[in-house]
Parts: sequence; C-alpha cells; structure tokens
Amino acid sequence: MRKFNWRKIKIRPVSADQLDDRMLLINLYVSQALIFVIGLVWILLQHQNIISVLAPPSTAEFLLWGFGLAAVVVIVDLTISRWVPEEAADDGGVNNKIFRNRPIWHIVLICLVVSFCEELLFRGAIQFAIGPYWTSIVFAAIHVRYLKHWVPTGLVFCISYGLGWIYIQTGTLWAPIAAHFAIDLVMGLIIRYRRES
Repeated sequence: MRKFNWRKIKIRPVSADQLDDRMLLINLYVSQALIFVIGLVWILLQHQNIISVLAPPSTAEFLLWGFGLAAVVVIVDLTISRWVPEEAADDGGVNNKIFRNRPIWHIVLICLVVSFCEELLFRGAIQFAIGPYWTSIVFAAIHVRYLKHWVPTGLVFCISYGLGWIYIQTGTLWAPIAAHFAIDLVMGLIIRYRRES
C-alpha cells in the first residue's frame, strides 16, 4: 500500500480565468454545502431548534422586507457603478464567469442555494452568537474576492448589516433569505444580459 505524502500538496491562489466552468461550479456547490453543514451544526450546538429557526412565517410581510431591502441594494449598487470605475469594484471576474453564459434556470438555482445556505449560517447561527455588526464583518471577510477594493467590501458589509436588521425586525430567517436571493438574482441577470462595451 502506498503512503500518501502530505508535503506534495501545494496550495496556491487561482484566478477565475484559470478555472474551467465545471471546476468553478464544483467549487461553488461544495463551498455552499460546507457553509450549510457548518450553519446547521452551529445552530444545533447553540441549542436552537432548527425547526423554529426555519419555521415559515405566518404572513407574507417578510417578502416586503426582503424585496424592499433588495430593491434598495440594487438601486444603490447601480448608482454607485455609474460613478465608480469598474476596476474599483473588480471581483477578479468570478461573478462574470458564474453568471455570464449560464441559463436562467441555473442562475435561479445558484441564487436559491447561496441565499439559503449563507443566511442559515450567518443570520441563523453567527448573528445569534455575536450580533449583526460582527456578523457583517465576518460576512464581508469571507467574500475575499472583494477585499482588494474598499467600495465592494463596504457594500457587502452594509448589505449584510441590512440582512441582519430585517431578520431582527421580522423575526424570520426567510426575510433575509428572500432579500439575499433577490439581490443575487437581479445582479446575476444584469451580468447575464449586460452588453459588452
């Protein structure tokens, strides 16, 4: 039996251009599965009832909060993008590579998976432990592709804080999930249908 040599493993940064579509999707879905498992385990370790955390709201008011926040975020983002140079908001081409040539059904699926998994971890588990401010700092930090530029980092922090705030106001995790989904979907569709200049 051959021994596995751990010293031969090399970790190096990879740009979006170096990933083919299949590898990018594998990376996306594996990372979301990890986020989901970590969120679920963390919620259980906090002795929260997962059924009550994911309980459906009794009214549709949460959609007003979620889609209202999403509308504000999209308007602010589009307004900022008119005055901020594209280089200042560059994410290394990851979003473009994910959404540019993707069918609409797959964009919707990606947005559903990402919004559900990330909100379960960040609002359902982390915010319960450390509050919305510190959760937003962690949320901005894991969106590492934006950290080179202060504009998208600040925007991600503000979006996260808004998601935490509507979670507190509505008392249901489905409000930030709806907002996160709508933001990602609209921005993904803008990337998908944007004409090259």
